[in-house]
Amino acid sequence: MNRAHNFNPGPAALPLEVLQRVQAELLDFAGTGMSILEISHRSKDYEAVHNAAQQLLRELLGIPEQYHILFLGGGASLQFSMVPMNLLGPGVSADYIITGAWSQKAWKEAKLVGSPRIAATTEVDGKFTRIPKQEELDLDPNARFVHITSNNTIFGTQWHTFPHTGSVPIVADMSSDLLWRPFDIRPFGLIYGGAQKNLGPAGVTVVIIREDLLAASREDIPIILRYKTHAKENSLYNTPPVFAIYIVKLVLEWIKERGGLSWMEQENRAKAARIYGVIDAFPEFYRAPVEKDSRSFMNAVFRLPSEELEAKFLEEAKKRRFVGLKGHRSVGGMRVSMYNFVPRASIEELAVFMEDFAKKNA
Repeated sequence: MNRAHNFNPGPAALPLEVLQRVQAELLDFAGTGMSILEISHRSKDYEAVHNAAQQLLRELLGIPEQYHILFLGGGASLQFSMVPMNLLGPGVSADYIITGAWSQKAWKEAKLVGSPRIAATTEVDGKFTRIPKQEELDLDPNARFVHITSNNTIFGTQWHTFPHTGSVPIVADMSSDLLWRPFDIRPFGLIYGGAQKNLGPAGVTVVIIREDLLAASREDIPIILRYKTHAKENSLYNTPPVFAIYIVKLVLEWIKERGGLSWMEQENRAKAARIYGVIDAFPEFYRAPVEKDSRSFMNAVFRLPSEELEAKFLEEAKKRRFVGLKGHRSVGGMRVSMYNFVPRASIEELAVFMEDFAKKNA
């Protein structure tokens, strides 16, 4: 099997063992004589998968009982709208901390239905190279929530210490770094994320919402857009993305079997240290535009001395089956997306290639 080294920014790599399990069960799931793609979402066989995925996520993240776990469609982009539609309204404001393109999009959607404030932004000339410090945050103690994007895939920055917001709950888009490490969920009122980077395949969005925010959610919006609707119906109000949730369940089992999030964090830190170690070892050749204390453990971005060398880098990388290294079209350069399921072996091969390329072309 000649599998590529997959550094795609999303949809991204999945564990090989999980894909093999899906392959083995594809035609006959749990002795039903049907594929998981064919069974009813109202069946007991699917209900077991659905509930197991929720319970595994609750166990791995240490999610208390006062939080509801929802499986929704529409990606994080729909959550940019659903969050303010449910939680904002006349006389209700929220703080948004802008650290990249996705938090900008979330804020723009919130402006359509409420009165969000920008509590901080690190944008300079259209670029983001760092996460703001606590003393830079202009937080409203009466805000309904403080919205952050925990990891910024395009610009390669990440929150390593979450902001202190007092009694105001944090709402976080964790699409690209959920499950990369353990963290204390108690300051968070709502967490959402598309699964396709760090949790599973494209097609399902996880929403974790605390009971107090759920209770405060509006009921004068379309029924299918209400968090209360999906919480009441255990995410089965409409047909859920069955296949995607099934794979999420297998992925969560895979993480648990290997030691949970403590193991996952150890792996991720080792991968990031190897790539940034190469970048820092060749400072005249590889240039990382992100301040060191804001560097993402999920997406390492860097530039080479010229666009010609960047093109050559990508051409030679392609020959070695390195996939997905081209930076986002809005910033250019290179991007190494090293999400949870990119194996350390792939990182090591890429690091050796980067070292050799720098020595030959410096």
